[in-house]
Amino acid sequence: MTEIVPIERYNSSSPNEKSHKTFTASSSSVLTPGDDEIVVDEKVNLIINEKFTRSFSISPDALKEFATGYLLGEGLVSSIHDIKTIKINGLDINVEIDLTDFDIKDLVVGSDCFGGWRRKIETINRVESEFTVSCDDIFQAMDELRDEAKVWQNTGGTHVAGLVYQDKFITREDVSRHVAADKVIGAAALEKVDFSQSFMVYSGRMPADMMIKLARVGIPIIASNAAPTSSGYTVAFKAGITMIGFLRGNRFNVYTNPQRISLE
Repeated sequence: MTEIVPIERYNSSSPNEKSHKTFTASSSSVLTPGDDEIVVDEKVNLIINEKFTRSFSISPDALKEFATGYLLGEGLVSSIHDIKTIKINGLDINVEIDLTDFDIKDLVVGSDCFGGWRRKIETINRVESEFTVSCDDIFQAMDELRDEAKVWQNTGGTHVAGLVYQDKFITREDVSRHVAADKVIGAAALEKVDFSQSFMVYSGRMPADMMIKLARVGIPIIASNAAPTSSGYTVAFKAGITMIGFLRGNRFNVYTNPQRISLE
């Protein structure tokens, strides 16, 4: 589980019943000490073939799953069979993969943020899965995701992602919304999940780099309680991903490829 640590915090309180917009501090204001918990984040280094390093500020747990999901989602490997070794030494993750298909000068060990996704989307295969889900499936999965988000419940400091596949529900939390998805993808890949017959539920925004991760591993549906971005919408549309956002209570918005939502 994502690590949390106990701390002491001070809470500002006042007997004045005023909004934060009109409140002015007075001698009656007090700071009350109390116990609290916060989520741990650390600098973790991913070292590829002893040549390329990228550092991440993430929750320092499930590092093998993170490395596996990151390599798959960034297109550095096409399957877990292309990962030769993963060795974890403290906060250093050393991986060995086959880089013969890469031109070294073009290899960037980084995320497909706004500057990179426009060039790369044309090379990403469309997700052609005919997998469908019902509205009830989506609502139930989001309810389960909230129940599983124990660290978020205790600290409010994490994002959470979950993958639904048959009778499996794989969830992971992280301070980074992207890494939460990486960890879920990695955990599912290690369990040999068929991504084309699964869907993801998620707590974060849906920009292009998140949609590219899904397209590369072949996840056909993502549902979030947060919003899409224009870049994410474009990628989801082109890649054939069903994008669902603003999932609240008993409603949601379907932005792309609605044919995968069964209304029966």
